[in-house]
Amino acid sequence: MAGKKLFVLLICLLLGMHTIYAQQTTDAQYKKPLKDVLDQIQEKYHVKIKYSPAQVKDKWINYAEWRFRPDVDTTLDNVLAPLDLKVNKEGPGMYKLKEYEYYRWPVADGWKELDRIALQYHDKDSWEARKAILRPQLYKALELSPLPAKPATKPIITTKRIFDGYTVENIAIEILPGLYINGSLYKPSKIKGKIPVILSPDGHWPQQRYRADCQIRCATLARMGAMAYSYDLFAWGESLLQFKYEDHRRSLAQTIQTLGAIRILDYVLSLKETDPSRVGISGGSGGGSHTVLMAAMDDRIKLSAPVVAVSSYFYGGCPCESGMPIHQCGGGTDNVELAAMAAPHPQLLISDGQDWTAHMPEHDFPYLKKMYGYYGVGNSVENVHLPTEGHDFGPSKRFPLYEFVAKNFHLNINAIKDKSGKIDESKVTIEKEPAMYVFGDKGEKLPADAIKGFDQLQKVFAAATKN
Repeated sequence: MAGKKLFVLLICLLLGMHTIYAQQTTDAQYKKPLKDVLDQIQEKYHVKIKYSPAQVKDKWINYAEWRFRPDVDTTLDNVLAPLDLKVNKEGPGMYKLKEYEYYRWPVADGWKELDRIALQYHDKDSWEARKAILRPQLYKALELSPLPAKPATKPIITTKRIFDGYTVENIAIEILPGLYINGSLYKPSKIKGKIPVILSPDGHWPQQRYRADCQIRCATLARMGAMAYSYDLFAWGESLLQFKYEDHRRSLAQTIQTLGAIRILDYVLSLKETDPSRVGISGGSGGGSHTVLMAAMDDRIKLSAPVVAVSSYFYGGCPCESGMPIHQCGGGTDNVELAAMAAPHPQLLISDGQDWTAHMPEHDFPYLKKMYGYYGVGNSVENVHLPTEGHDFGPSKRFPLYEFVAKNFHLNINAIKDKSGKIDESKVTIEKEPAMYVFGDKGEKLPADAIKGFDQLQKVFAAATKN
């Protein structure tokens, strides 16, 4: 009997859905399946919209045809915005359905927001007051106020490898009980007195610190006379021994990466050869967002160089860049204002023509020049814009970085140039990935008490930050 009633109920529901679709009235909210609406838009406006079945499954549009307008772009906005969907225009009459990107604004909107933010200060004193508000709020937004206690353990350091003009050691630093951040420290073969150190977080490119271009960059900096510390993002590289790749997409990733960089700074500043007045950081893409945040938060950093990263209309497309509410600090901020917090320390921004940094010279960089001008050092912030290039950390991005570091940290740029005066990276040895592991080829050397899994990390983090 119960089965018969259920069957009748299902039939009624199906008939009801049919009625909703067949009879478009206010009683049914003029409701249509999203797939049907998209097909209708394609036919009406003679366009093509790419989408997958999963993107439209079980999605409905209320007052569907009431949202139509004479132009297709406004129609698509009206239809998709309530579902947190949007389209990217791939060409004339060609669109692709995407999730709403909270982190990407129209260019004009980003500029307008930066202008609104900038109305809050007009000279050095008012800007310093703004910084005094922002910095503690950044720590609080990241749940790092106060900072958790630093484990008393010593770093785990592998055997030193010796190359032409530089050496490499792999290092794991325990930043919370059982949680390690792994990296490789490149040093000049011969060290005399105090020398600079450059933190080198990479972006979301495959292989990250194992990549050839990352090895080349760090080794070349070492051959110039600086130390370079390349390290993994959270749930990336050797961090995958402790976590799943998907864990990188959790908001806590941003907090853990920030804490990791703070502990790396603690370590490199404890080395007898480190010059604390010459500590820098340079990363690309997501590593560039991390670079900006660290330079804003930690005054121990005296030089920064975010590469293909900074924009007033792009807040970072990964939770490791915008997962925690840092951009709500101070009544609202963005990555360009955060970059300004590095002033008066030297800063190089490298931008290109094929990503969200394409408009850097037009609006965002003039703002930064003005901010550095408050300190009388307008020339201490520089922009290398490559309008015909794309999103990478290739030679055209690395070479200006070497020149910038050499100029501001007083290094010998000629040490990496050939007889014709051109920068020569050919003396760098590209190592195979396992050579850069701290914990063995198969992770067999991972400490027995190491955290395993995100759930355990949350418990350890909660205990470490309990007030």
